[in-house]
Amino acid sequence: MTTQRKFRHMTRRDRDKIEALYNAGHPVKEIAALLGFHLSSLYREIAFGKYNHRNSDWTETVKYSADKAQRRADYCKTAKGAPIKLGNRYDYVELIEGLIVNKKMSPEVALGHIERHHLSDFKICIRTLYNYIDSGMFLNVSNQDLTFKGKRKRKYRKIKMAKILQKGKSIEERPTEIVGRSTFGHWEMDTVAGKRKKGEVLLVLTERMTRYEIIVKMPDKTAASTIYALNKLERDFGSAFSKVFKTLTCDNGKEFSDYKQIEKSCRRKFGRTLVYFCHPYSSFERGSNEKQNQMLRRFIKKGTLIENYTKNQIREVMNWLNNYPRPMFNFYTSQEYFESELSKIDCMKNFYNFFRKTS
Repeated sequence: MTTQRKFRHMTRRDRDKIEALYNAGHPVKEIAALLGFHLSSLYREIAFGKYNHRNSDWTETVKYSADKAQRRADYCKTAKGAPIKLGNRYDYVELIEGLIVNKKMSPEVALGHIERHHLSDFKICIRTLYNYIDSGMFLNVSNQDLTFKGKRKRKYRKIKMAKILQKGKSIEERPTEIVGRSTFGHWEMDTVAGKRKKGEVLLVLTERMTRYEIIVKMPDKTAASTIYALNKLERDFGSAFSKVFKTLTCDNGKEFSDYKQIEKSCRRKFGRTLVYFCHPYSSFERGSNEKQNQMLRRFIKKGTLIENYTKNQIREVMNWLNNYPRPMFNFYTSQEYFESELSKIDCMKNFYNFFRKTS
């Protein structure tokens, strides 16, 4: 069994030996065997160092020069690895670190935010930024600061099938315009809990088109608390509620079981919205809502009590989500997109009224 020859770079001492042997008339194959290089490598090396040597009788002989070959090798080494693009741009480094660490932006969003707002005349690509973070070129940013960097192991738990499914409208009955996100005013709804026990929870609503998020604190995870929260939301939005909240898509949780009261207006006799239920254990059918919940967990960790967070802290999290630059919107925010849609249906006044009452 033959062992594979390990690769090694040719040194100046190797080139001196090649010069002595080749100019003495030894065959290239013999020199390659003596020095332990591949025949093709030696032929290339000799070609780099060849020159026409003039003898004393003015005849010329092709010989190999170790000096010439070494000069070429040294020159080629200068091209190894492009210089660091950041150079001495410490201002740009501080800007990137601030956005990732303090503003909790992803590297891609940080670069898009800088470019959109013209915060720097310097520019690097996303791949280069990730490479710099991986190699430790940023003193205050590491992979630990990147939310989705690295391998994550999924924890599986046993799921019990629901005994009673909702009797409301199935998501299969939802119009195609809602599925395609082509119209405004269709929301996904869910609750976010702290510890797995009784206590306060968050009612989260995500507008499918703009990804705008509304977060409401509830005393418990019951249908009555959900109805109360939606009634308050309707009063805050006033007459614009039915224009802004055309439909709600939720899961089969007990907090959404009283769908008739969810659809019923607390201000008028006729309905205020329509409710559609996802298939059991199909959270992907509320994909926007689940993604927003994932981002929300950057601030409200699993296992912590919702009671530990004040109303102002919840509002700060909501503002962060709505003002987070979105790559899908060319780094515009959900807040900007949402307000643009509200202005089209003349509901900006109602929105400001809601915002003032919840402050």
